[in-house]
Amino acid sequence: MVRIVFFEPRIPQNSGNAIRLSAVTGAELHLIEPLGFDLSEPKLRRAGLDYHDLANVTVHPNLPAAWAAMPDERVFAFTTRATRRFTDVEYRPGDLLLFGPEPTGLPDDVLADPRITDQVRIPMLPGRRSLNLANSAALAVYEAWRQEGFAGAS
Repeated sequence: MVRIVFFEPRIPQNSGNAIRLSAVTGAELHLIEPLGFDLSEPKLRRAGLDYHDLANVTVHPNLPAAWAAMPDERVFAFTTRATRRFTDVEYRPGDLLLFGPEPTGLPDDVLADPRITDQVRIPMLPGRRSLNLANSAALAVYEAWRQEGFAGAS
């Protein structure tokens, strides 16, 4: 399964929803600090409900530490500035799906990181800023899982 990576997330409900996404799909969730919330925050717990024990969540102190923990995986950076659609990627198990913080997205220095394999986007109507972070992650994870034939699903 692919891995979800949230770079410096700010909104606890989005990370809580990503915990639930991780639990129901088997995708690992990696959170890169600093976080805009405390992991024990009630809004995070409410969004993740009782799924936290079923999810695989890792917190990294910074991006270099995350790269060191996952040194060989391909990294797909999701950004509204990309030209390639996320559905045009042939995902492989272990791929990292990197998303930026709400509401700014990934900063330029992260997008220029040599570890980034490719930048991809989720199609939207013109003039719209962006899709919700947790929804974006769900679309990407389910596309990757679909390509694997929903391996392990009932």
